[in-house]
Amino acid sequence: MPKAKTVFFCQNCGAQSVKWIGRCPSCGEWNTYVEEVIQQERREDRARGIRAAEPRLIADIDWSEQRRISTADGELDRVLGGGLVPGSLVLIGGEPGIGKSTLMMQVALRMEGKRILYISGEESEQQLRMRGDRLGIQNKDFYILTETSVQSVLHQIEKINPGLVIVDSIQTLQTEAVDSSQGSVSQVRECTSELQRLAKTTGIPVVLIGHITKEGYLAGPKVLEHMVDTVLQFEGDRHHIYRILRATKNRFGSVSELGIYEMQSSGLREVANPSEILLSQRDEQLSGVVIAATLEGLRPMLIETQALVSSAAYGTPQRSATGFDVRRLNMLLAVLEKRCGFRLGMKDVFLNIAGGIRVDDPAIDLAVICAVLSSNTDIPVDKDICFAAEVGLSGEIRAVNRIEARILEGEKLGFAKIAISAYNSRNLDIKKFSIQVIPCRRIEEVYALLFG
Repeated sequence: MPKAKTVFFCQNCGAQSVKWIGRCPSCGEWNTYVEEVIQQERREDRARGIRAAEPRLIADIDWSEQRRISTADGELDRVLGGGLVPGSLVLIGGEPGIGKSTLMMQVALRMEGKRILYISGEESEQQLRMRGDRLGIQNKDFYILTETSVQSVLHQIEKINPGLVIVDSIQTLQTEAVDSSQGSVSQVRECTSELQRLAKTTGIPVVLIGHITKEGYLAGPKVLEHMVDTVLQFEGDRHHIYRILRATKNRFGSVSELGIYEMQSSGLREVANPSEILLSQRDEQLSGVVIAATLEGLRPMLIETQALVSSAAYGTPQRSATGFDVRRLNMLLAVLEKRCGFRLGMKDVFLNIAGGIRVDDPAIDLAVICAVLSSNTDIPVDKDICFAAEVGLSGEIRAVNRIEARILEGEKLGFAKIAISAYNSRNLDIKKFSIQVIPCRRIEEVYALLFG
């Protein structure tokens, strides 16, 4: 029998030590080391099944073998960069009850022409059948396996030879090679390593569903995110119907793409035009509400920027932003006070990006400033105008990228005017647009345009 060994693992980065350490020397976090009992594999067991690789010239490698697999879900394909790459390992995380399992089962049921193996360690076969009936999608090549042993899972994968494997969830799996409980650092790491080896040697894409901690991070060792090829985050409020899928790591595509879903009783519906849900349908004009044209990856969308400016009730002004960087908000307020003479130093300023999304695009700077000025003067901004420009520290209106896509999005949604930087309009034929393009150079020009 192999001799049992006690090892301390860092829950944050996966580093190990023979003794407990207060501060991890690898990641610098405090009090993250936990003790686990592991069982060392025999050398002949580790060597068994290892295939020796030989070096190949890069010119001799046929990249066409790695053509992507469509998931029949346009939003998921966009976030992945065009579909699943054969042999890739994808990790999707999110809060409990947000819809991770529903999303992946819905994707699996819609994929036709491939065998799909859905492995669940949390639900029974009957519960999964109930969910499938609720989704109302039939797939004769969809297999369900309720198992927590990695060795049994690998045996069934070899037997069925599926085109896609979905594991719900990685924290419920365990391997006989490690003598510790389910969900421990060593178990999660070893199980992921086994599935990674399977994906790379057979070319079968594997999707792992993972839990998150109360701080919002993926549960398990940090090395788990390093091992996989793609990390997806499924976000949203359980009390609202919209869900957002974004990539935080993607070896095969961009991490700036965004997928939006609407939760319904029959499953998740893809939102093809997110601008319509991010703009409130209001009949009356309200101060502090301005529309901005932004980009998420290659997708243009219009979002609603809301601001509230009021006198500081307790002497110390508050600065709060939801969905926007509060440090950038402070910078824009300083520009308004220093360059334009607006006295906002002793006023509370609250900013909100409607729809529950977070925006890092600097092109919404002008919309943020206009929303703040509108709330400060209590004068509504014309609801037929939108904005797409960055604001510099000297108060100038700076150019942004892909301005034509932003203008066309505003035109498609029926806006009459769009304010952009004058530097963007130099090489732009504004006569070809049916929407009125207003070039601006400084904040004072925009203020005169809106408030006279």
